Amino acid sequence: MVEWLNPFSSEGQDTVREKGDLDNVFTRNNDLINIVAHSDHQNLSDDTLIPDSYGNLALKRIQWYIERKNNKDFKISDFAYLLNEEIAEADVISFHLLCQAIAIKFNLKSRESRLFIESQGKLIEDRLMKMMPQNRKEIVDKVLSQLILDDNFSWLYLKDLIASKKLSLEDLVIDNGEIIINREDFVAKFGDEFKDRAPDRMYDIIIGENIKELLLTSLIMQNTEDYIEKIKEMSSKVEIHPAISELGEKIATTITEISRKYSNYYGRIGEESLKIGNLQREAFPPCMAKTVEGVTSGGRNDAIVLMLTSFVSYARLFPGIFISGQEVKVSDIDPNLTITLNEILPIIYEAADNCSPPLFEDQPQERLNIISKLGFGMNTYPKLENEGETKWYTPMSCEKIKMHLPQLCRPDKLCKNVVNPLFYYSRRKWEMEREGKLKETQTDDTSDN
Repeated sequence: MVEWLNPFSSEGQDTVREKGDLDNVFTRNNDLINIVAHSDHQNLSDDTLIPDSYGNLALKRIQWYIERKNNKDFKISDFAYLLNEEIAEADVISFHLLCQAIAIKFNLKSRESRLFIESQGKLIEDRLMKMMPQNRKEIVDKVLSQLILDDNFSWLYLKDLIASKKLSLEDLVIDNGEIIINREDFVAKFGDEFKDRAPDRMYDIIIGENIKELLLTSLIMQNTEDYIEKIKEMSSKVEIHPAISELGEKIATTITEISRKYSNYYGRIGEESLKIGNLQREAFPPCMAKTVEGVTSGGRNDAIVLMLTSFVSYARLFPGIFISGQEVKVSDIDPNLTITLNEILPIIYEAADNCSPPLFEDQPQERLNIISKLGFGMNTYPKLENEGETKWYTPMSCEKIKMHLPQLCRPDKLCKNVVNPLFYYSRRKWEMEREGKLKETQTDDTSDN
């Protein structure tokens, strides 16, 4: 049971040593097939739903997470075996295969690495939800005892977790630098502070099992990231097994093909589909068109950095952001940043140069602010290793533009029916497509760019 949640456990390591033969990564495994076929509520209507090898199980783990995250019609019955404890040994092997293949094939900060690490966290959460309360508590305590080896559990132990935003200090109870997670420690340290309430009850309210489970999940996610980094450092010194290279290629193909299903269509406004496609300047709302032409001193900074940057980036990469409700990063749609560098930034920089005076002549720091608003921190250029240092800002609403940049708000008839420039853009593109005026209606394959 422990290795089902913690693939780094001693039990998990023993399993990999005994059964993780790299020569058999894609060899048909009848024991695995039998476990999948007898998992409660598993959909058996299609043979493609059943992983028949450790390698295919690894790919199914990736597919499960992408589908779970993006497919509104997601069926857990297609992946019920992932919640079956009997699959623990095969699951641990597939986990370690994924770590090796991703470390060899991708960068640590790549979309693929991030997706895998996130998927491990979600899988742990789903498995915990399936357990009976008492068993759940016992297994969480046991796994945490493996992950936290120091009796004096300092918050400094979690500095990498906190820095990566997988965990917040606000989630924790800290006393003199020591993290309090056990009931006995909480009662001993704070029992006298509660006059009208039982300390045990306050423990359940303030800490309880939720914080323990959050800590467990976050620690394993961080350990997964550290493990991938370690493998990558060692990879230059060892010969890579062909099966790991093959799995890496299959992971890349799987993520691209499945993600493509959800990158072409994010939502609808009436009859209008919100699709990824080449930027159509003719579909820009008046405020954005005016900004690209150039803004005079006084409104340049807000117009270029706050308004245009977010509009152009979302119009090109994720026009359905407000409909989908998803949280995304630029690299989720533009994994190699080709579109960002070759299409998005040139328009923003063109608009900056068209300003009077040109924005960067006397405000060179605004280049950093533009990159920051795309989610890559205060850096000169967007790089995958910096993504997540800041947030990818969503486009300003029409109301905010009227308030902060009234000189750019010159509404036309279409403006009356929208509340955000992004809706205007999608509506106008749809109209242009119906009128045969759209320069290119074919959706780009952003996944391969």
